[in-house]
Amino acid sequence: MAERVTIQDIADALGISRNTVSKAINNTGILADATREKVLKKAQEMGYKQFSYMTLADPARTSPASPGPTDKREIALLTGSALGSSHVASVILDKLQHELTQAGYSLTLHRVSPEDRPACRLPVSFNPSRTAGIVCVEIFDHAYSHMLCRQGLPVLFIDTPAGCFDYPLEADRLYMDNQTEIGRFVKEMAIRGKSRIGFIGEYLHCQSFYERYMAFRNAMYTLGLPVDEDCCLIRASDGTVSPDRNAYLGYLEKKLRKLKRLPDVFLCANDFVAIDTLTALKKLGKSVPKDVWLCGFDDSPESRVMTPTLTTIHIHSQIMGFAAVQLLLSRIKEPSLHYRIMYTETELIYRDSTEG
Repeated sequence: MAERVTIQDIADALGISRNTVSKAINNTGILADATREKVLKKAQEMGYKQFSYMTLADPARTSPASPGPTDKREIALLTGSALGSSHVASVILDKLQHELTQAGYSLTLHRVSPEDRPACRLPVSFNPSRTAGIVCVEIFDHAYSHMLCRQGLPVLFIDTPAGCFDYPLEADRLYMDNQTEIGRFVKEMAIRGKSRIGFIGEYLHCQSFYERYMAFRNAMYTLGLPVDEDCCLIRASDGTVSPDRNAYLGYLEKKLRKLKRLPDVFLCANDFVAIDTLTALKKLGKSVPKDVWLCGFDDSPESRVMTPTLTTIHIHSQIMGFAAVQLLLSRIKEPSLHYRIMYTETELIYRDSTEG
């Protein structure tokens, strides 16, 4: 009988550390996507069996995983990206897992690969015979989202693709409040004499980005403030559908350079867009908050340690995790309920990027 393949065997075969292999297989810690995919591919080739999740399609398999116990006690979490510790969803998932365990369920993680998405294909590790419900995080593709809703299982989306005029998803949806604190921020800026406000962020990236952009425009309209369209950098980049960070930084630098005059304030779709904006501004010799004020959204760990510290809008991740479990378990108990949309509270936090 062949010896069981271990994590150390995979590490030796690739010439990398055992810790890196463990992170890839168990989806823990921060790891480059390319490294994660390389590890999983090698593990699959070597016949490693102890996956916590799988992202690669197995050409030898043409059907889902073998049926498990008839009692469905697994909640499948599907995500379109690797959720590092800086991602707002990481805290939500900690609470989600804790509450599900208390309710007698286990949480399994399945990453939707770039190849799965356009093919509307479920991850190879997903097993519907053991699954009581699906939670979706960072699944921002319309066709893929609708496919998940047709699986005959309760589905909960934590954020969704930008809805706009698409057919509504047949699932419950959970969001953070993307409007209230943006309205408060715009009003406070106007009171401080900072009435020229721009917005930065790909507004159709997801529903939350779309709502934040519309909240900005609605607040400007309500307060009687004109919107300078040149100061609204709402695309991903020129001619690129999904740019990497360097491409996006190049797009921001190009657009900012063209501005005849910076606005008083840039409101950004999230903290990482704000950090990229700060980087692009520095390349142009501009300073925050001296030349322009900056506000993000999420209250990521980076927002508290960057220079200057970032004014942002805090997401209460614990209550989002708790609300997600309540929505999903009530759907499992009563599948015929009308679909629900829930928003949880957010909180505006002023820091040095707007001079406190």
